[in-house]
Amino acid sequence: MANDNDDYIYDEVTGEWRPASEIAESSDTGQVVVRDAIGNVLSDGDSVALIKDLKVKGANQTLKQGTVIRSIRLTANPEEIDCRFEGIKGLVLRTEFVRKR
Repeated sequence: MANDNDDYIYDEVTGEWRPASEIAESSDTGQVVVRDAIGNVLSDGDSVALIKDLKVKGANQTLKQGTVIRSIRLTANPEEIDCRFEGIKGLVLRTEFVRKR
């Protein structure tokens, strides 16, 4: 088997096996790559849709699957995004429950 540059490395931040070249790029920039449930890269200002119904603690409200959240903000934690939704202040969603629109 030939040694090539497409070696895969386990990324503990995302919990996925990623190409070594991709990890090298993200470490060079010093920024953490935030990905949605499907693996698309998220950035500030993106719109996302929920992939399952989520009960919101303290709001007695359920956000339904397919609900679109606009203008997300990335946090220091690559597994969470900060966003706003009608009547809910300080809403934080886990990236495993959203997909990029």
